[in-house]
Amino acid sequence: MPITAQHVRETLDAYLTHHPDEKEALSVLSEVLDEAGDSIASRKEYRGHVTAGAALLRSDGRVLTIEHRALRKWLLPGGHVEASDTTLLDAALRELEEETSIRSDQVEPVSLLPFHIDAHPIPASPDKGEDAHQHFDFRYLFRTTLDEDETVDLQEEEVTAFSWQFADMLTAEPLRSRVMAAARGGTLPT
Repeated sequence: MPITAQHVRETLDAYLTHHPDEKEALSVLSEVLDEAGDSIASRKEYRGHVTAGAALLRSDGRVLTIEHRALRKWLLPGGHVEASDTTLLDAALRELEEETSIRSDQVEPVSLLPFHIDAHPIPASPDKGEDAHQHFDFRYLFRTTLDEDETVDLQEEEVTAFSWQFADMLTAEPLRSRVMAAARGGTLPT
């Protein structure tokens, strides 16, 4: 069963229980969710739609970043949800594997809740026939025992390079501080 508005609402509400200071920043997500219903998971919902991302943390405190081909930016692995995804966590795992070939049996989620939800504008893309819209990115934190010698096979249609960066190299807050806390052994809500 595809991701539903109810699943998104329950995930958002559980997240806001642990991060009530973000309620105002995520109010646009709540409004679009109320208006869009189950189409919140469709990339054709131009008021905004959910996406899922994965922060993959190694035991040495480094986090995996990828260079996105179209955006020419270093990002966490992630992307649009698909009809086959049943939860946002599943979508984050699928995106991680698609973009990097790192399998779900090589990672472990730190929590069943996202460790960060980010709302950001996406410009119109006439080439794709897409209007400007919002992405509501549900980011999950995973740990792995992969070491620096293990290779990552990239999805070359979307990704041009990868790098294992120390968490303090991430620039966006609160993403940076939350990954750094996890790297130091901090805990996240389950």
